[in-house]
Amino acid sequence: MAKKKAILENDIISFYMDYVLEKNENPKSVYAFAKTNNFEEAKFYEYFGSFEAIEKIIFKKFFDNTLSALNKSDEYIAFDARNKLLSFYFTFFETLTANRSYVIYALHKHKNTLKNLALLSDLKKSFTDFISNLNIETLDIKQEQLEKIKKRALEESAWIQLLLTMKFWIDDTSASFEKTDIFIEKSVNTSFDVLNIVPLKSIIDFGKFIYKEKIHRS
Repeated sequence: MAKKKAILENDIISFYMDYVLEKNENPKSVYAFAKTNNFEEAKFYEYFGSFEAIEKIIFKKFFDNTLSALNKSDEYIAFDARNKLLSFYFTFFETLTANRSYVIYALHKHKNTLKNLALLSDLKKSFTDFISNLNIETLDIKQEQLEKIKKRALEESAWIQLLLTMKFWIDDTSASFEKTDIFIEKSVNTSFDVLNIVPLKSIIDFGKFIYKEKIHRS
């Protein structure tokens, strides 16, 4: 049988996602993977150095596709930082939900290992760059070194918040993941309220929501 010629990066990603979901394991080798999908092994290496590289790029593509969709909206472009971040979250988790089986497979495979962090490293870089470019207003420290520390702290805390939301989404069993939507809205609004030093109403509200969820799951 003649080999497929027009094989692109997205084709290989689709082949890989289908394979691991059907077999519940990684392909044994690049050669076997290429043969199963009827393309030349060399085509794989035009785009990827390993299966781990595919896994990393998949999560980055979830991010890229989310941002691409948002940037097509004039309404999104006109949003302030808070609403841009909320829009990102809702759209990103719609993307994850459309690929939930794969996301859970990939994250559980490296559960509680450093490889899990490596798997998300490209996503983290893209997301923290996104946070940096939102120009979120914070207290003006007026000292260069402290400003750099503040910027890094903001990016890292935003990343941790995204990871916590992903964990909540993975454990969410509500219809249409409606509790995740509530979690997103409350956590993002609370984060901005903390930065803007406004009254603690939303912080308390978010705390009550988390406490209620923990009690019900215990």
